[in-house]
Formats: sequence, C-alpha cells, structure tokens
Amino acid sequence: MKFGGTSVANFEAITRTIFIVGGKLDQKPVVVVSALSKVTDLLYKISDAAASKNKVQTEELLGQLRNRHVSLACELLEQSPALKEQAVERVNEICDKLEGLVSAVCALGELSARNKAIIISNGEILSSTIICFAMNAKGIRTNFIDARKMMITSESYLKGEPISTEICARVPVIVSEAYKGMDAVITQGFIGANLQGEQTVLGRGGSDYSASLIGMAIDAERIEIWTDVDGVRTADPRRVQNTKALEKISFEEAAEMAHFGAKVLHPLTIEPAVKKNIPIYVLNSMNPSNKGTAILRNELIEDGVKSVSFKENIRVINIFSTRMINTSGFLRRVFEIFSESKVSVDLISTSEANISVTVDGNEKIDKVVAQLSEFADVIVDDDKSQVSVIGKNIVRLNGMLKKTFAPLKKCNVYMISQGASFVNISFVVDREELTEVVQDLHHHLFEQPEEPECM
Repeated sequence: MKFGGTSVANFEAITRTIFIVGGKLDQKPVVVVSALSKVTDLLYKISDAAASKNKVQTEELLGQLRNRHVSLACELLEQSPALKEQAVERVNEICDKLEGLVSAVCALGELSARNKAIIISNGEILSSTIICFAMNAKGIRTNFIDARKMMITSESYLKGEPISTEICARVPVIVSEAYKGMDAVITQGFIGANLQGEQTVLGRGGSDYSASLIGMAIDAERIEIWTDVDGVRTADPRRVQNTKALEKISFEEAAEMAHFGAKVLHPLTIEPAVKKNIPIYVLNSMNPSNKGTAILRNELIEDGVKSVSFKENIRVINIFSTRMINTSGFLRRVFEIFSESKVSVDLISTSEANISVTVDGNEKIDKVVAQLSEFADVIVDDDKSQVSVIGKNIVRLNGMLKKTFAPLKKCNVYMISQGASFVNISFVVDREELTEVVQDLHHHLFEQPEEPECM
C-alpha cells in the first residue's frame, strides 16, 4: 500500500490513511509512504540555498521543515503523551542531523550529489517516522523499516537504478522479520542505498516505483497506489472537461499513459508488477469507497481507446542529410550522440534523408545539436506539445486514424508517430494549441455517440 504526499499531507489525511490501513490488517500490509505534500520541494530549496551559501534562507527553510513535522506529531499524538514525546524527540534528532549536514554544505558552498541525495531523502524518513508512531497510537502494532537496508540501487546518488536481484533477496527477509508480533510494517518510498551503503534516491515520483519493487519482491497479492483522484481517467481532469473514470486498463496501456504524460503513476511502476503478474490498483485516499482503476494483464482488457495523454513542453529536432541515403550506420551514430549526452528521445519518425525526434523541452541539447551539425542540417522547433491517444489495439480499429485526426483540421501537425505495439498514436502540435486540441480530441473520442454502420 503506497500513500503519496497528498494522502499524508496533514492530520486529516494521515487519519484517513491510518483508517484505510486498519481495514487491511488481515492482508498483512506493507505500507510505503512519500514525504508530506510539498516537503520534497522544500528540501530541494534547502539544498539549493545551502549550495549558494545563503545561510539566512537555509535557516528559515529548515525551521519551516522542523516546525511542520513537530506540530504534526503533536497533533496526531495528542492523546498519547508518551508516544508524542518519543515522536517529537525522534523528529528533532532527524532535523538536528540534517541541519548539521546543511550547515557544512553552506559553509563550503559546494553541494555534492551524495549530500543532495541525503538532504532530499529526509522527507520520507520524517513522514514514515511520524506515521509509524501514529499507527501505534491507534492500536495498530506497526514496525518501522528503513528502506535503505532493502532498496539497493546503482551508484548514481540522485537517480539510482534498482538492483532487482539484491532487492528480491533482502526484502522478504527484512519484511518477515519486521512483521513478527506486529499488525503492519511501514517503510519509505523514493529512497535507497547503493551496495556500499551510501544514500541514494530513485528520482522524483519514485515512491510508486519503490512500492512496486517491494510488491514484486514479496510476491504480493496486489499493489495499491493511494493518491488523491478516483483512479485513472480518460484525460487529465485539470485540463479536460467531462473526463471519465477507467474501471480497468492493461499493464501496457498504463505504462504508455505514464510515459506519455499521465501524472497518476510513475512511468517505471508497471515493470516490477508485470514480472510477477501482480495487479495494481489506483485508489483515492480521500474517497476510499471508490473502486478506482485496476491495472491487469492484457488478456483481461477489451480493445479500444482508453485515454488522451500529453506532454506539454517538448521540442522537435529535425535532422536532414543526404548522406543517410543508402548508408549503413547513420542512425546508429545519430542515437549514439543522444545517448552520450544522456538526452532521452521520445517519438521518432524517419524518411530516406530525414530523422525527426522529440525530446523534453527542459533537456540541454546544445552539445547534441553541435555534434549532429558536423554531418547534418539540424533544425530545432521549440514550444511544441505532444499528444497521445492510447488504448489496446487501437491502430487495428476501423476508422481510428480518421477519428483521431478529424478534430485537428484547424491546427498544424508537425510530426506523427504510430506505436509498433498498436497501443498509441502520437502527434506534435504547437504548445499554444494544446488545451483546445486535447479538449476537442477527448470530446470526439469519448463524448460523441458512435456513428451507426451503413447497411
């Protein structure tokens, strides 16, 4: 059971979360929590202020961090004075240790990746500590597990790659031991350690990934991702009107949605669950009676369109060279350049003398463009958005391409890519047109009645 930042944001949210966990004790839950809502952002600000030697701002932000967590611990444990005292003492210990590290960074004005990973991981340590005390205060005997002992990753401090073999070897033993005499166990998402025991993190949004990896390691019956929406919807309700809840989708559809811009799941969440065929449920901690969305194996899912997803800020890189005509190795060299600069390519479209790719609008591409320009003409189009229509076997559905592009008559389409897996059709439009395009496309695909077939 993974609970995101909004599900553990404050007294009311944590009280709801504990109630939800309390209803699942017969299933031996492993509870995975994120930092309190907005706390990870605060920790990033603290690390930046320390690196800039801004002592005044650093102290102010650290004070905000400490006060929020101490106040929350006192509020949750008001009826349990002994546990409240222990919780506040532990919160202060964590904050004291953090302040010592931040003070050293601030004095030097130098922030290593290792120290940044340690700083930004404190949100999960603090939240899980407080919630563990609160669960015990509510009569749920709960043991605390430090995720750094079982979530083993690569050497990268800020984007650790999980080492599945180590995780699968450690997690079952640690969880089983921690469960002795207990009703539940609680641990942290997002954080881990390398084989040398040094702190690492999985990257922003990595708590979902942590939960899925733990579920895989213990052969869980199900993985529950508790958030603040009623499951997965046909589009982002913050951008599109009249979206619909999806009762169930396939692992492949969910992975595509996450990759192509849907915010409900971390893109890597699906892979560990697929390995063990463990169903994932996306649920709303603010509305726990709602059934949410089940993510299941492909054969349990009907064909058809499931969602319209988008990435708002992307750029298109067009690479033209007559040298690529009938030349082996040209594509390999192009993508080696992207790989060497660690720039991730999303969509790809090729013709005899042209390659077009999309990359995230925040990627640093100066080096890539300079290297490509040594043997090709390169044009970069900024301020573009990518829209994806996602669903099972949609490319094989009669009239699907017509239905997808019918609402786009008034706007320019710069690139089209059809997934070889038959799960998505993606295209690129001007960023200023995105809201209208997505709304019109959603209306056309999900709100208009089906046209009757001609006899």
